[in-house]
Amino acid sequence: MKKVLVVSFSQSGQLTQIIERFLAPFKSVDIDRVNIEPKKPFPFPWDNKSFYDAMPETVLEEPIAINPPQFKYDNYDLIVFGYQPWFLSPSMPTTAILKNNHFCKLLNGTPVVTIIGARNMWLNAQESVKYFIKKAGGKLVGNIPLADKTTNLISVITIFHWMSTGKKERKWGVFPLPGVSEEDIQETSVFGEIVFNALTNDDYDNLQSNIVKLDKIRINTCIMFIESRAKILFRIWAKTIKKKGTTPAKRTRWLKMFERYLLFALYFVSPIVLTAYTLFFRPFLGGSIKKKKEYFRNVNLN
Repeated sequence: MKKVLVVSFSQSGQLTQIIERFLAPFKSVDIDRVNIEPKKPFPFPWDNKSFYDAMPETVLEEPIAINPPQFKYDNYDLIVFGYQPWFLSPSMPTTAILKNNHFCKLLNGTPVVTIIGARNMWLNAQESVKYFIKKAGGKLVGNIPLADKTTNLISVITIFHWMSTGKKERKWGVFPLPGVSEEDIQETSVFGEIVFNALTNDDYDNLQSNIVKLDKIRINTCIMFIESRAKILFRIWAKTIKKKGTTPAKRTRWLKMFERYLLFALYFVSPIVLTAYTLFFRPFLGGSIKKKKEYFRNVNLN
């Protein structure tokens, strides 16, 4: 019987739903389900202070303390790794498990499929996850990103409402539901069938190509453009907050500044920059954009 290790962390429960649907086709398989457990749990719903306070260490990919993960076996035929991006980076529990020596030993030489539950920006986070998997000797053979399909600015409003209230509902009864749609969650089993077939046949050579052929991995050009610039700025802010925020009061002050910057950038700067990009630069970058999208849809690491 094939042995599959499934590792993930989910606050809202959305990623757990996604993974459960993904695993539906896995019949006659020994599944070892491991949830990442921070020793100091993050709040859900989030309060504003805790949310922004997680930013510097998340962006700088500093691991937090987690309860020692318990695994049934010393090796597996496949590892399914589910995570969420926080601040364009892997969430802190994700980084923690990827830097856990026991888990890294299991990754070594093992095929890995990543499953992402995101608002809409997952490209930078996946680059980091790719790096950690490769560093541990793992073989990334598939990636399945699921994201909120509403526009960037609308999804900011709806996700913040969900994260701050704990309720996955339409804000004011007007905005769309936040997060990955129920339809997309249910369709995750289609990805599961493809991965299960690869596991059964011990053949992962064309796995990601078959996943891509479903034409469900959509990469928005404007979002890709924002991500490529924003990660650099987030790193600058994270390092500055860590350097300048030497006392709780100073850290709070710098985090407040970052919060104001983020909202200003989202609602004022980014629309202007994206308009200029769309009008003056995007028409001349067709070939480059296509290559970048092909790269991000696949599992290779630059």
